[in-house]
Amino acid sequence: MLKYQVDGPEDAPVLVMGPSLGTTWHMWDRQIPELSQHWRIFRYDLPGHGGAPAHPAAAVTDLADRLLATLDSVGVQRFGYAGCSIGGAVGADLALRHPHRVAALALVAASPRFGTADEFRQRGVIVRSNGLEPIARTSPERWFTPGFAAAQPAIVEWAVQMVRTTDPGCYIASCEALAAFDIRTELPRIGVPTLVLVGAEDKVTGPAEARILVAGIPDARLALVPGASHLAPVEQPAAVTDLLLMHFSTAWQDTLASIPVPPNPGFAAPFAPVVPVAEITASVDLPDASPTGRADRYERGMKVRREVLGDAHVDAATAASDGFTEDFQDLLTRYAWGEIWSREGLDRRSRSCVSLTAVVASGHLGGLAQHVRAALRNGLTPVEIKEVLLQTAVYCGIPAAGAAFEIAQSVIQEETTPPA
Repeated sequence: MLKYQVDGPEDAPVLVMGPSLGTTWHMWDRQIPELSQHWRIFRYDLPGHGGAPAHPAAAVTDLADRLLATLDSVGVQRFGYAGCSIGGAVGADLALRHPHRVAALALVAASPRFGTADEFRQRGVIVRSNGLEPIARTSPERWFTPGFAAAQPAIVEWAVQMVRTTDPGCYIASCEALAAFDIRTELPRIGVPTLVLVGAEDKVTGPAEARILVAGIPDARLALVPGASHLAPVEQPAAVTDLLLMHFSTAWQDTLASIPVPPNPGFAAPFAPVVPVAEITASVDLPDASPTGRADRYERGMKVRREVLGDAHVDAATAASDGFTEDFQDLLTRYAWGEIWSREGLDRRSRSCVSLTAVVASGHLGGLAQHVRAALRNGLTPVEIKEVLLQTAVYCGIPAAGAAFEIAQSVIQEETTPPA
C-alpha cells in the first residue's frame, strides 16, 4: 500500500498523479485547484518519500502493483494517469500490463529508458556511502532552469528539503528500479491516448527521449514546454495544467460510461489553445533492444554480468574480444554469470564478500578493482568492504591484505566521491 492524498468531488472520475524520484505528491500542488474541479485527484508518494512508510520497491512493476492495490482498497477501478519521471514509468507499466484500468495517460519528463543502468547504480553507490546530501545539493540544477532557480530560492530550498527527508534505502531502491526499466520495444503495445509532456530545457529526460516515446506509442502526441526543465509542473504550472486539461478532457470519453459523474460535468467544454501547443512528431527509429537469439543461459548471464560489473566494463571486455578470446568470453558469461551468479542460494552481497576474499586469497589482485566496484553496486558499504579485507588479513596474510587495501581504497574514493 502507498501513502496517498485525495482532492476533488467524490463522484468525479479519478485522475491519478505520480511523483518524480526524490519528490512528494506536493510537486503537483499548483495543478490541483484547477484539475480538482473536473476530476477526483489521487496523488501518491513513493515509498520512503514525504514520510511514507520505508518499504523499498526495487522494480517499477512493484511500484505499479502497490499502486493498484492501493486503488483497489478505495474502490477505484478505471482512472486517468499523469506521472512525472519515475511516476511516468509507473504509468507506462500500468498501460502495458493493465490496459483495462487506464483510460488515458500523460507522461511528464519520462523516457522509455532512463539514462543508463550504470548511471543509476552509481547514484545508489554514492547515496549508500554519503547519504542523500550530495543528491539534495545538486537536485536544483537537474530539476530547474538556472533563471528559475535564481528567481525562486524558496522553491529551490523546498526541493532540496524533499530530497533530504527521503529514506536513503528507498531512494537507492528507486534508482535500481530505473536502472532496470527499459520498455523501448514495448511502446507499440501502449494502446491508450497518451500525452508526452517535456520541458524544452530538460537535461535529464529531454525532448529526444520524449520523441522516442511519441514515435513508439501509436496514439501519442508531444507537448514541448518552453522555459521548463525536469520539474515542468513546478516551473511552468499554468502551461502544464492547461495541457493536462486539454488532454484528459478530450481523450477520456469512454470513462464517462464506467464511472459515475456529476450532472453536466463540463468535460466537453472547449479550452482555449495555450502555448506550448502539443505537436505530433515524425516517426523515428527505435533503438534496437531485441534479444540476440543466444541461449537463455547466455542471456541470463549477460544480464547479471551487466548488473554486477556495469555496462562500461562489459562493453570494454566484449569489444576487446576477438576470434582467439570470444569462446572464453562466452564461457565466462554462460558459466560464471549465467549459472553461478544466477543461483538463488546466496544474495549478491554475500557473493561479493566471497569473491573479494577469493581474489585476495588467490593473489589475483589484477581483478580486485572490478570486484570492489561490483561489491559497491551490490550493496556493500565501504565499511563492510573494509571488514571483509580485515578478515582476509587474518586468513590470507598481511601482505596480500595490504595490497588489497591500497586497491580498494583507490576504487572506493573514485566510486563514492559525489560529482562536483
